This record gives sequence, C-alpha cells and structure tokens, in this order.
Amino acid sequence: MKDYFKINTRTIVATGIGAALFTLLFMYVKVPSPIPETSFQTAYGLSSFFAALFGPIAGALISFIGHALSDAVQYGSPWWSWVIASGVSGLIFGFAYKRTKVEEGEFKGKDILTFNLIQVIGNVVAWVVVAPVLDILIYQEPVNLVFTQGITAAIMNSFSAGIFGTLLLVAYAATQTKKGSLSKK
Repeated sequence: MKDYFKINTRTIVATGIGAALFTLLFMYVKVPSPIPETSFQTAYGLSSFFAALFGPIAGALISFIGHALSDAVQYGSPWWSWVIASGVSGLIFGFAYKRTKVEEGEFKGKDILTFNLIQVIGNVVAWVVVAPVLDILIYQEPVNLVFTQGITAAIMNSFSAGIFGTLLLVAYAATQTKKGSLSKK
C-alpha cells in the first residue's frame, strides 16, 4: 500500500504536466449541462489517466491544482468546495494504480472494469458527498441545488473518465512492451 503514496521525480513531473493540461481542458474543453454551474468536463478523463499511471498523490494534486488554477483564472478565486472535491476524485482515481497491468502493456477486460469501478466510486464520493456537503458548510448553498449539481457532475465526470480515461489507458498500454514479449535467440 505504501507504493501508492510514494513521491519521486516521476510523480512530481507528471503532476506538473497533468495539472497544466487539466487546467487547459477544464477551461476550454467542456460541454455545459442544463444544470447551473455544471459541465461535462474532459479534464476528469485526463486526471483519471494520470492517476492510474502515477498514483493517488499525483491524481489528487493534478485535479486539485488544475481546478484551483482554472477557477482563479476564470472567476478570480477558486470555489473551494468543488476544488477539494476534484482533489478527492483524483485521489480515489489513483487507487487504480498498481491494480491494472497498463504498465505491462495490458489494459483489457478485467483491468478496464477495475479502473472504471474505481473511477465511478471516486466520482460518486467527490460529487455526491464531498462537494455538496462542503457547499452547504462553506457557502450555505441550498441543499436541493447542490445535490442536483453533485449528482449531475458525478454522472458526467464518470462518463468523461470512463470514455477518455479508458481510451487514453488503452492507447498507452499499446505503447508498452508486453511482459515476456522479448525472447532470447
């Protein structure tokens, strides 16, 4: 379990690149929903991809920093309840790290199912629990509004991570040398 929380140069570099890409996707590559202040965010597909490759710390920091920077640039200050929820989602996405064989050139069937179960759990915890509760506690937002927004965000972000995260991981796995594929002649 301690491998999940190991920080090294690779994790730091991935976090920097991931946070920058997350910020750009979060700001510019999204589709608004009919629910106020919620959008289909492609950025969660990217953060789930990075989290599955680099672990929970990278996933949490990428989502937290990327969301905070995006809010600060677009609105002048972060909406902390949702920034924290983004970090929580990335943290939970990172539990797919070491549970799939993507680094060994395999990402099929069981690995795809494992990754998607974890990312759905991460999205539900972040958007149906953390974001609405913090909206109520920090900003005194109306209960029915924040839970409607949270459920909508959980569904849309699960689709984003499920579609884009899975496709990115399948493509990445295809670039890796499969374990045992090299033979000595």
